[in-house]
Amino acid sequence: MSMALVLASVCIAASAHGQTATIGRTWPIAEPDALAEIEARAARQPANIAERFGPREGWSAMQSATLGIARTDRRRTVVPFHTLDFEIRLPDGKLLYPRGYTFNPLTYVSLPQRLIVVHPRDLGWAIAKARPIDWILLAGGEKAASDPIALGKKVGRPLFILEERVKDRLALTAAPVIIEQVGQKLELSEFAIERPHK
Repeated sequence: MSMALVLASVCIAASAHGQTATIGRTWPIAEPDALAEIEARAARQPANIAERFGPREGWSAMQSATLGIARTDRRRTVVPFHTLDFEIRLPDGKLLYPRGYTFNPLTYVSLPQRLIVVHPRDLGWAIAKARPIDWILLAGGEKAASDPIALGKKVGRPLFILEERVKDRLALTAAPVIIEQVGQKLELSEFAIERPHK
């Protein structure tokens, strides 16, 4: 019986492969190979280009928004309303959404992952709480090492910085905080975690 199933699967696979064909006219690809262009451009760069930018800790793109430390457990919800600062028109010119239109993006999309915002010294706590799809964002405001690239390599998962606009949009004031979509709202749970005294 099992031999008959194996033979049947081989015959089906062979016939499926034999039924593929090109339908219609085809032309060779005229565009240059993007990967080859990138490699050629990278080869023309000086070997020491990284030195021009200085150490990573000085890069503005690596500076996290600062947050205080959560002193008590607290839970609140936020509806992340967005107001358009420009109008949106269809190709025929018909107005679709006027400037000033306000809507809740969570009505149309869902956030499958949670955002876990922590100070670098609480990274171990975040790793223990995080699911594989969750994003961990590092907040600023302390002297501990906060380079997300170096710390990400150390812990074996990508880390991100907390941007000022995310902090403002969600009215974040303290970390650690876990942000999760619940229905059409975001639930923000702050945690007062035990830290060893120095």
